[in-house]
Amino acid sequence: MGPVTGRLVLAGSPIGDVLDASPRLGRVLGEADVVAAEDTRRLRRLTSELGVVVAGRVVSYFEGNERERTPELLDALTAGQTVVVVTDAGMPSVSDPGYRLVAAAIEAGVDVTAVPGPSAVLTALALSGLPVDRFTFEGFLPRKPGERARRLGELADEPRTMVFFEAPHRLAASLEAMAEAFGTDRRTAVCRELTKTYEEVKRGPLTELAEWAADGVRGEITVVVAGADPHKVLTPEDLAREVATDEDAGTPRKQAIADVAKRFNVPKRTVYDAVLAARDPGK
Repeated sequence: MGPVTGRLVLAGSPIGDVLDASPRLGRVLGEADVVAAEDTRRLRRLTSELGVVVAGRVVSYFEGNERERTPELLDALTAGQTVVVVTDAGMPSVSDPGYRLVAAAIEAGVDVTAVPGPSAVLTALALSGLPVDRFTFEGFLPRKPGERARRLGELADEPRTMVFFEAPHRLAASLEAMAEAFGTDRRTAVCRELTKTYEEVKRGPLTELAEWAADGVRGEITVVVAGADPHKVLTPEDLAREVATDEDAGTPRKQAIADVAKRFNVPKRTVYDAVLAARDPGK
């Protein structure tokens, strides 16, 4: 078998304002042999606004058909064609289709490159006003309350700034769950409709933002949450709340007490006493 001459291009697309598209994005879309688009209608709208004509073949490539379509696209790459992957907004494979094809292309020896573009993660991080020297991208939280509580419990003592994506109809519940797991005063920024006409960034403690979101929020949402303060002294109420969160996620109380004690480096007896005091404040 001869050398693989195809090329896979991950094309970052605007997250809102089409003027953020680079000239190179238009060029690679126009020259590609195959354009794999998350939504072919959005692709047509984008290329129309950019004044670009796609000469190659356009195929749909979204979460529902990613597994089945990847081998077909890999065949095109190994045959020497240029395949461009473009999603609805931002960089392919970041909470979007693309990862499977990237992994398969690398395994097959195909050249993989990218056309950088706007990023909701970095844009929200920069606008949040929270520390940006270290951060972690956590994507979308689980939809089920128990699984969401468990995931947030694992992040309760994460010292880095955290970035999440969230659907607007789940935002209020997620912010409430974060307040339960991280504490009501944890600094947070909710970034809505970034680079679009109705862009809005709401900053404040988690409990305040949860109350704001309870009235309903629309648009594309990115949430940025400050990391845990490693020097914060936990009160008995904090410890009891941590145990309750673990219990709500399905952990038996005895195990939850042991886990919280280990997580915050405090004696199990201290956590046990905090739980007892929370159950019977009069004692």
